[in-house]
Amino acid sequence: MQLDFMPSRTMTLYMAKMFALRIVAVLLMLVIVLMMLDLLGESGKILEFPGNGQAQLLTYAGLRFPQLVSRFLPYSVLLATIITLMTLNQNSEVIAMKASGLSAHQVLAPLFMVAAVTSLVTFGFNERVVTRATATLKAWQAVDYGKIPGESEVRPNVWLKDGDNIMFAKAVFGEGTAMRMQDVNWYQRDPSGMVTRIVSAKTATFANPGWKLEDAESFDVQSAQSKKLATPVILGKGVMPVQVLISKTDADAESLFRLSRSISAIREAGYRTSELDAKWWHKLSGPLSALLMPLLGAVAGFGLARSGTLFVRAVIGMALGFAYFVVDNAALAMGNFGGYPPFLAAWAPFFLFLLIGETVLIRTEE
Repeated sequence: MQLDFMPSRTMTLYMAKMFALRIVAVLLMLVIVLMMLDLLGESGKILEFPGNGQAQLLTYAGLRFPQLVSRFLPYSVLLATIITLMTLNQNSEVIAMKASGLSAHQVLAPLFMVAAVTSLVTFGFNERVVTRATATLKAWQAVDYGKIPGESEVRPNVWLKDGDNIMFAKAVFGEGTAMRMQDVNWYQRDPSGMVTRIVSAKTATFANPGWKLEDAESFDVQSAQSKKLATPVILGKGVMPVQVLISKTDADAESLFRLSRSISAIREAGYRTSELDAKWWHKLSGPLSALLMPLLGAVAGFGLARSGTLFVRAVIGMALGFAYFVVDNAALAMGNFGGYPPFLAAWAPFFLFLLIGETVLIRTEE
């Protein structure tokens, strides 16, 4: 039996089912509680917009729910690991499994199997659901919970520098030469920085160079007079589409494929992309944190279940798990401002705690 990584089929299904049910139960408990607290904080802002009501609150909950699931699923796997192993230990089931010839790694094998499936599901869920919900929610928050934008790939509230002048768009849609702006204001400034003229338009399209503003209106600050421009006007010749990517590329709201395209465009323009590179790698390493949790929480499943020893082991398992999340966030922050190379910032915490977890398990149980 020592040559088989998995225990018997019956034992594997028994432990896998127990572990999976506890993951779902813990995740639902965390998400429901956090959703209620989040709604208490945001409901006032949502209902403040005229016409918003219960439907908009449900819409917000539907957009926020995937974010909470994605963020707290690894914590749920950690807590479910500790609860499952403590239960097995208290019922002397771990002792029975080890007495039958199973090693500590074989006892944990069904948990690793469920955690691996969880990691794959998390990656797909992040790519297909979370990124779209995040993009829609941020665009909706940019209009103060007014009308939800019809397109999901929207960059809200974009400020761009055009030499001494400033260009602002309430929303930017599309990419490259097909990019277009909505609710555009172009602020002409004198050398001292004072605004002398404001040109406003509902839409603007890229004219290469510059942006063509349709049905524009010009307001002269000094005379306080406005006039309608009879023909389209081209302004912002110093503003290029890549500047929008640089200022408004949000890794949390973009899929892995789309983020790759944004990084390539920014890199081709000669700008630094280390922050986005680190987040690109973290889209791969982040979901794998669920695979690490059974190993870090494994210390709770062994040892004597008396005299408070089991409780101490559970605390150690929780401490290891939460330490991983702290180090992971710190490394990602270091990678964002260039302190660590992007690959190292995303993967170093995973491999570090993989070694720590293996060392603790081997030294204490193997």
